[in-house]
Amino acid sequence: MHAVVTVVGKDKTGIIARVSAFLAEKGVNILDISQTILQDYFAMIMLVDISGASEELASLAAECAEMGKKIGMSIHLQHEAIFNAMHRI
Repeated sequence: MHAVVTVVGKDKTGIIARVSAFLAEKGVNILDISQTILQDYFAMIMLVDISGASEELASLAAECAEMGKKIGMSIHLQHEAIFNAMHRI
């Protein structure tokens, strides 16, 4: 099952390292990643495979949000279909 992780916030050192390490600990595989910096702001979108994850989607999403608070970022994980539906023009 695929999901989308979005990370947004003030740029700082180690964001990609912390997020990817967290996902690896949970058994989540990163399939594709795009990131950019807009002036002082960091934005990243990851397509991930959660079929081997140690937890259910809802639990992973809650933990991502909590980790985001700890590092001063907004981190959201949602099912790929929901992400696509929300961003369809």
